[in-house]
Amino acid sequence: MASAVAEVSASAVLANTSTRTLILGIDKAGRIRQHDRSAGDVLAGGVLAGEESALIGTELCALLATPDGPPAAMLQSLIDGACSNREGTTVLPFRTANDATADAVITVQPIRSVDPELAAQVIMRIAPPVQERFLDPAVMRQVMIDGAVRRAGGALDIDQMAPELMNIIVPHFCNAAGLVVLESLVADDEFPSEPMDGTQLVRRLAVAHDDGNVAWDAAFPTGEILRYPSDTPYTQCMDTGQPVCEVVTQEGAEAMADAWIRRPVAGLLSGVSMLLLPLFARDLMLGFIVCVRRVGYRRFDAYDVEIGMEFASRAAIFMDNAQRYSRERATALTLQRSMLPTQTGLSAPSSVDVRHRYLPGSKLIEVGGDWYESMRLPGGRVALVVGDVAGHGVRAAVTMGRLRTAIHTLAKMELSPAETLQHLNELMQELGMREPHFATCVYAIFDAVTGTCEIASAGHLPPLLVRPDGTNELLELPQAPPLGVGTGLIQSRTLHVEDGTLLVLYTDGLVEKRSRDIDEGLSRLREIFGPGSADEPLEELCRATLAGVYADEHRDDIAVLMARLRRLPAEDIVSWTLPSELTSASRARSVIRRPLRRWGLTDLLPTAELLVSELVTNAVRYAQGRIGLRLVLEHGPDGGLFCEVLDDSAALPRLRYPDDSDERGRGLQVVSQLAQHWGARRAASGKVVWCELALPYG
Repeated sequence: MASAVAEVSASAVLANTSTRTLILGIDKAGRIRQHDRSAGDVLAGGVLAGEESALIGTELCALLATPDGPPAAMLQSLIDGACSNREGTTVLPFRTANDATADAVITVQPIRSVDPELAAQVIMRIAPPVQERFLDPAVMRQVMIDGAVRRAGGALDIDQMAPELMNIIVPHFCNAAGLVVLESLVADDEFPSEPMDGTQLVRRLAVAHDDGNVAWDAAFPTGEILRYPSDTPYTQCMDTGQPVCEVVTQEGAEAMADAWIRRPVAGLLSGVSMLLLPLFARDLMLGFIVCVRRVGYRRFDAYDVEIGMEFASRAAIFMDNAQRYSRERATALTLQRSMLPTQTGLSAPSSVDVRHRYLPGSKLIEVGGDWYESMRLPGGRVALVVGDVAGHGVRAAVTMGRLRTAIHTLAKMELSPAETLQHLNELMQELGMREPHFATCVYAIFDAVTGTCEIASAGHLPPLLVRPDGTNELLELPQAPPLGVGTGLIQSRTLHVEDGTLLVLYTDGLVEKRSRDIDEGLSRLREIFGPGSADEPLEELCRATLAGVYADEHRDDIAVLMARLRRLPAEDIVSWTLPSELTSASRARSVIRRPLRRWGLTDLLPTAELLVSELVTNAVRYAQGRIGLRLVLEHGPDGGLFCEVLDDSAALPRLRYPDDSDERGRGLQVVSQLAQHWGARRAASGKVVWCELALPYG
């Protein structure tokens, strides 16, 4: 908002292109001893050659608009300060030669002169009197078109740009102004499907005025969504798409006040000269600017309409660019943010604690080519993944999104880490035919039942394993080229881990800098995870890992995934070995009853017995050796009861749809209907067929 003219700030006075600079010399009493020609013209109405100026000997305080008020005291304090060798500046209202009042930025400086009477130099930067505003079209054009509007056009947010535009047009073109745009443009980020007319909803984005009257803000609140009354200048501008220039009569102002049920409108608009400037971009009307000149000022004319429309056309282009930028930026951010999992999107068994950190390398783009995953797998297992697509920006992020989708699909197929990376390598090679890309990735599967961890890597940095005793090591994994580079065989390594072990997966941005060798970064990482670190909270360890990287403006993207690995409690796991006989189904039904009762899952007994019976029967039909049966209970919001049957047949079962005459093939149909989930995966000596039942207590 523009401040009242009587209280205008120094910056506002100095911003006025019509401001004139006056220089005067005064003595210790504040009397004028010298002045330049401009001071004589503005303060004394001019001085003829050979005549003594009327200002000489005049007290400077006498030229104030209120010689005996607080401004006089302020001026005297500045003079006293100059006499004490101090400089001071303030804004004071002065009376000009034609008895008009103008605000001036006045600076009083100490001075040394051969004239012993001179004590200070006064520099006055004085704005034109309010009665002389809006008289010079060249000045208005220079300020509105060639100067300030270019600065406002640099803003890329329409909510920020709107007040800036209004503060340009006020006070240089009118006394009050408002910016109104289509509501659909702001709320829905789209142009209307039909041409703009007076019936559409609009939103007032900004209001400015120069008289300090709070009634403007009350009558025309910023952010208001409204529909203008018919037969008003506003609807006329919206209907025709042409500028509207008219003097608002008292009757017209009162009619608008009654239609809006706002009495202050009548007093504000009665007798004013109003100009409405439509805003057009891409041949579509965005809204309009309302300009008002109060009674006593020059009314708008055809030349003002020309200047105003030139201003409006540029403002509309700036607003359209800002709106398009905001729309595209919101789309890009939504796309990028959807490519990374949130903390709630990371899943793991109840015995495994997982935390992550992600830091983009670019300040302009929130997501690059680095990514991480933690996916809960059936039977108390979890897949931990960190990858890095070469490059930065949106292209790398899109490729990363494709790889994430593929990893989720492959994880559902329950492939081993090596097989998963092998499939990803084939996918990257196909993508590289259209656009060259490569990526590194490390994939680990931790089994919380057996305490084993299988890890495979494709060109990625070695994971850090931190044992409970505080020792750590960078795991040596079978070497393989990055994804999309070669066709070599990818192999994995399996290791047994103690409860409480930390597994840290990361991308090269964490340990690699332009100013240091990568070995130094790896050594620093190992120092962070020294003795005692295995027991520290993961959040603290994440913060310590990223300490110092925020100040590096040339860093790469950084992704860190930490997991504290623990096995599930032994009392939540039971297993049996059954012979490959038809009686094994009956045996399986009987042995699961005791653990289910101990776990308080009696309600699941009928369903669990039926499902176990079907799975064991299917294994007996195809297995040659003994059959394994295991129950795994997982607590927590994502927990469940897992029933797993292991046999030595490598053939994975598939769901069949038997005809009415078929006597077989309905077992898996029953399993798929009664179980929450079911599936099969290959094992070292055959396969595992499993199903999951939801826990009755959540």
